[in-house]
Amino acid sequence: MATSLRGIRGVVYVVDDDAGVRRALTRLIRQADLEVLGFASAEEFLELAPVDDKPACLVVDLVLPGHSGLDLQGQLARRGCDLPIIFISGRGSLESGVQAMKGGAVDFLEKPVSQEILSAAIERALERARSSRTSTAERRRLSGRAERLTPREREVFGLVVEGLPNKEVGAKLGTTEKTVKVHRARVMEKMEADSLPDLVRMADKLGPGGP
Repeated sequence: MATSLRGIRGVVYVVDDDAGVRRALTRLIRQADLEVLGFASAEEFLELAPVDDKPACLVVDLVLPGHSGLDLQGQLARRGCDLPIIFISGRGSLESGVQAMKGGAVDFLEKPVSQEILSAAIERALERARSSRTSTAERRRLSGRAERLTPREREVFGLVVEGLPNKEVGAKLGTTEKTVKVHRARVMEKMEADSLPDLVRMADKLGPGGP
C-alpha cells in the first residue's frame, strides 16, 4: 500500500463475507501501519465493532449475506453514526454505486482493488473522520458554553448574530438598549468570544437552532 498513510493513526474496519478477500484486505491495510479489524457480516460488525478514540473508516462489500452493505450504511445513518464508508464490490451495479454515494460514501471501488486506489480511498476516509471528530468536539465545547446562557441571553445571542444593532434588539425584546448591552456583554463573556465575527462563527458551528 502507498506510503502516504504511514504514520497516520486510524482504525479501518473491513466487512466482507469472503474470508480470503478479508485476509487480503487486512494484510494490505496493515502494511500501511494502520489498525484493522475484520468482520464477516454487517450484523457481526454492528454487534462487535468497538468504539475507538482514533479516527476510523469502514471498508465494506456491497453484497453480503443478510444485511447488504447498503443496509449497513442505512443502519449506521439511522444511529447517527457518521463513520466514513468505502464500498467494494465485484458485482455492483451503477444504481447501487449512485445510491451509496448519495448516502455519503467516500468511494465505490470494483474488485479486485489495487493497492494505490484503496490507499487513496482510505486516506480520504480517515481525513473525513478526523475533520468530523474535530467539528463534533468543537460543537460540544460551544454547546457547553451556550448552556451557561440564560433564556434572555440566548434571545440576544440569536438576534445579535443576525446583525441587528442593540437598539433594534431591544425593540424586538421589549427592553432598553442599555439592558441589551449588558446581556450582549454577558453573552460574549460566557461564549468566550473575542469579537462579534467570532460570535457569528460560533453560531454557525452550533448549527440550526443556535445556542
